[in-house]
Amino acid sequence: MKLFDLTGEVAVVIGGTGVLGGALAEGLARAGAAVAVLGRNETRGRARADAIQAGGGTAAFFRCDALSRESLRQAGGQLEAQLGPPTILLNAAGGNDPKVTVTPEHPFESIQLTDWQANFDLNLVGGVLLPCQEFGPGMGRRGKGSIINIASVSAHLPLSRVGTYSAAKAAVLSLTKFLAREWAAQGVRVNSITPGFFPAEQNRGLLFHADGSPTPRTQAIWGHTPMRRFGEAHELTGAAIFLASAAASGFVTGADICVDGGFLSQTI
Repeated sequence: MKLFDLTGEVAVVIGGTGVLGGALAEGLARAGAAVAVLGRNETRGRARADAIQAGGGTAAFFRCDALSRESLRQAGGQLEAQLGPPTILLNAAGGNDPKVTVTPEHPFESIQLTDWQANFDLNLVGGVLLPCQEFGPGMGRRGKGSIINIASVSAHLPLSRVGTYSAAKAAVLSLTKFLAREWAAQGVRVNSITPGFFPAEQNRGLLFHADGSPTPRTQAIWGHTPMRRFGEAHELTGAAIFLASAAASGFVTGADICVDGGFLSQTI
């Protein structure tokens, strides 16, 4: 038995059009899984699937809005017909909206309820709830499945400026543990990965000036990270492959794996 061989598995990657989700999709494909890349951006989604296929893997893009149960259902039917029943679900959709970022000019009390709810919808409802509702029961009926949710270090220690995002990601951790207990008897494992700081579309403006130089926030992050650097997208894939593989993590559910360069381990 090979611990990290995903041959024969079908992985659905929600948010596979993004930087981190795309890297995770490629990592699962390299381990042998057939990968369904789901997202709203067709150009980036097809490019990701094409890159996987060019590297010898199996992948296809399916346009999908994770905030729509009907859109998820349609994409699910299409990908099952083309690739087979999903056995892995990786929920990588999410991000922080500048409209809920706290600054001296935009204090916490000025956040509009509609913007707060939209951020929770993105990170919790579309990021975990609806995809799990759509794909989890089928895994349970087949008696096999691994669901991997993407949390954040800010779920453990709320970070300055992004309190709404922190609260939503804390809810992701809580829902992960709830579903792990709920579906364990059906053979479905539910775990999460907590990334540290990985530059991506949604946070690049907070981390770098327009000229590419680091912001004071970046200097603060590096100062609080024992490895003194940001993570690279490919460094998340090992944790995802471990959690996706029943041979490697068959008795692991309700767990959260931190890939953060030691950020959550450092105090002073």
